[in-house]
Amino acid sequence: MISRRSLLLGAAGTAAIASTAKADSAIDAFLDSVGLDPATASRQGFRIDRQWLPQDVSYSGRERPGTIVIDVANRYLYHVQEGGSARRYGIGVGRDGFRWAGSAVVGRKAEWPTWTPPPAMIRRQPELREWAGGMPGGVDNPLGARALYLYRGGRDTLYRIHGTNAPWTIGQAMSSGCIRMVNEHVEELYDRVRVGSRVIVRQVAA
Repeated sequence: MISRRSLLLGAAGTAAIASTAKADSAIDAFLDSVGLDPATASRQGFRIDRQWLPQDVSYSGRERPGTIVIDVANRYLYHVQEGGSARRYGIGVGRDGFRWAGSAVVGRKAEWPTWTPPPAMIRRQPELREWAGGMPGGVDNPLGARALYLYRGGRDTLYRIHGTNAPWTIGQAMSSGCIRMVNEHVEELYDRVRVGSRVIVRQVAA
């Protein structure tokens, strides 16, 4: 496995790059120059299996364009588009005992969100108590680069569609019920989704 970070260190002049956005562009350009596909290597240095990469696919569901449909069983998120198609992303889902189904709406959105472990999680994992007041956004934050907050009846469900600091969990059932995405992928989805968009979570594919 080739890490983007190790490649960056080997690229001449990259130490002088000031912004994260410019650094990411430089990494992509360097990967491309040595014959590697930037789309399959996350900025966190992990190569993503191609089945989890974003792609446009045909979609026969009845949901309106703009709807997000979560296929828990197959580990995919569909963002429904016009013309019988959808943008599909690989995701990580809740482990046994933490899965849920139903509908919600995107109540709000946040870039590099603060993560606050709920009391029940702190009881299960006392070492998280130090973050009871919130962990600032950043590369080590479990919510990753972006978060879509899911609401029902005007109230926060505490479930999110968010990035991750553990991209190797995509395609796995390891979360506490939230939907995980590779940071680069959730950044793309974030820009496409509006507050108020409907979200449907299905345990069994329709």
